[in-house]
Amino acid sequence: MYNLSEAWMRLNGGVPAGDWDGQMLCQETDAAQTFRTNETQGFIRCYSFTLVTAGWLTLVYQGRELTFRPDDLFTYSPGMGVTIVAASEDYRGFCLIAGEEVVFELPMVRHLIRLHNAPIVNLQLAKRTLPAGDARQLRGQMQQFIRLSHLSHPYRNEMLRLLCASILLYLTGLPDMAGQTRHIGSRAEDLFMDFIRMLPRYFTEHHDIRFYADRLHVTPVYLSRVVRQVAGRTVVDYINQMLVMEAQWLLHSSTDSVAQIADRLHFADTASFSKFFSRMQGLPPREYRRSR
Repeated sequence: MYNLSEAWMRLNGGVPAGDWDGQMLCQETDAAQTFRTNETQGFIRCYSFTLVTAGWLTLVYQGRELTFRPDDLFTYSPGMGVTIVAASEDYRGFCLIAGEEVVFELPMVRHLIRLHNAPIVNLQLAKRTLPAGDARQLRGQMQQFIRLSHLSHPYRNEMLRLLCASILLYLTGLPDMAGQTRHIGSRAEDLFMDFIRMLPRYFTEHHDIRFYADRLHVTPVYLSRVVRQVAGRTVVDYINQMLVMEAQWLLHSSTDSVAQIADRLHFADTASFSKFFSRMQGLPPREYRRSR
């Protein structure tokens, strides 16, 4: 999987600024720039939020075709399947991108989880149409982010993180989130966040719940209950999503054989990997590689 810096280099061949830390980015975008992102969609460990300001954009997200027009917000989560299929010539938007690690370390994320059942970690609402006032507010915050990113200041990166946290908190409080708040105990929040931090380090070698439960000093049943309570998904869902993301990336970006990829991801054999991939993606790994 690409991090933000690697994805930017692949698409643009250089960094936005000489002292960019590669963690967060906000930019205005158009149709040409948006189509280029098809090279990295689904293979990038980042969250992104795109506010359409002019024209229209059509994409396929997790098998569903969605069309975005002015004041629509598109939210992308790491590893989600996205393909840009059409855009008007006058399409314009603002896009805020933050690396997965940065998002989890933002001071507001734990509060966001408390407000809603994991709106940052499990962003499933891909399309929202914002009221005009909210769209203007969000656009202003993104423009401020762009201005700040070009500022020469010793604490610029820290200010950008605070502004990113502010934007995420603002998005969580939008009207369509109303009525979804529920209380989650701080112990459950801590356990969930610890599991999410562990997963990228160990998922290729460990596909079983017990490994994560043992390292977190809880039972598999308790870990499963907490993850479902916080995120509405199972531990296995998270492990499988990470595995299929990594498999897609390796099939797309490497020359490794299917057998070698199965070995890198610690499947028992090629057949079990192919069966898993086919179940998750709807086609065998070799066909997936040819289709890309």
